[in-house]
Amino acid sequence: MISFVGAGPGAPDLITLRGAARLAAAEVVVWASSLVPEAVLDHAPPGATVHDSATMTLEDVLAVYEATPDAAIVRLHSGDPTLYGAVQEQIAWCLEHERSWEIVPGVSSVAAAAAAAGRELTVPGLSQSLVLTRLAGRTAASVPARESVAGYAALGATLAVFLSAARPAELQSELLAPGSAFTAETPAVIVIRASWPDERVIPTTVGGLAAALSSSGATMTVLVLVGEVLRSATPAARSHLYAPGYAHSYRMRSTAGSTTGRPASRPPR
Repeated sequence: MISFVGAGPGAPDLITLRGAARLAAAEVVVWASSLVPEAVLDHAPPGATVHDSATMTLEDVLAVYEATPDAAIVRLHSGDPTLYGAVQEQIAWCLEHERSWEIVPGVSSVAAAAAAAGRELTVPGLSQSLVLTRLAGRTAASVPARESVAGYAALGATLAVFLSAARPAELQSELLAPGSAFTAETPAVIVIRASWPDERVIPTTVGGLAAALSSSGATMTVLVLVGEVLRSATPAARSHLYAPGYAHSYRMRSTAGSTTGRPASRPPR
């Protein structure tokens, strides 16, 4: 079995229980030292064969799979394998070669970055959508033209921009392109190495983003959050979910500040 395991954003205790279990049972581990802290490998057994994919091509990784057809293999991806994980071509290889495989989800760096910033990314009245995207750059062929950062900036939804810190001026320009819903005063947060021991959180604005990114010196393991949800810890509007006057299938409407109706029940254990 080849398990594509999400290592989480960095902290060894942010890997899922299932991911840790797969690592504990692994005979072969392929991981990227440039993206996943070595401490995550503490979940793997001492006898496991470990390959560092930081210097490997896809063909090198597939050669490891081919050479160990009966081994329990963990391909350890940063964050979640399904988000900028380059996992699809590996899955295609598994299907072509009739190898058993699975995806073990991981905690995304988006979740870790939001936690580090201390903000909810979907706030009533401000933004109910979150767009995960990136600049085109060297790998422009991977990014459809309709999915530009400028195009998404026109929506005004919360943006989480990956893989773009090395081009700060271009990123700021895209965010402020004609038709953008953002202005120079729109809040932004730069999160560097979210959940790692040396994590950094830099609050800024879209207008100050290029300077803040440049002065940080960071070009890898950087996530940029943009949107009005980052402006204040006090929400502009209250969520309906726990409002006394909002009824749903588990709670009746209340006008007195307390709820009525059937009590919540806990299933037997």
